Amino acid sequence: MSTFWKWIIVGTVLGAIGGYIGSTKADPINFNNSPLNWANSPLNFNNSPLNFNNSPLNWANSPLNVNATNGVYDTNGNRVGYTTVSPQGTVNIFGNDGNRTGYAPPPTVSVPLVPLR
Repeated sequence: MSTFWKWIIVGTVLGAIGGYIGSTKADPINFNNSPLNWANSPLNFNNSPLNFNNSPLNWANSPLNVNATNGVYDTNGNRVGYTTVSPQGTVNIFGNDGNRTGYAPPPTVSVPLVPLR
């Protein structure tokens, strides 16, 4: 993997972590980002490391899989974890040990305004 892509992944992960830190307060205005939102909750099985899709035992997430495309790397290029996406669209960030370290909330769906006639 080229250095360019590693920095892209590091930037994405740092942005997701920043979003997680900023969303730890229950903000009634932006419930989409809140950890109290079921889509983001660690109690939701889709976000749990007990779900095989998120498990480090899944070959797609394994640090031993050199072809894995979901790795998270530090600034020295060492793999420190991996990401998965839940069916709700939440991006989960896990350490190599399978512990969930953060998330990025699913994108919001905006409803276009319809003009009154």
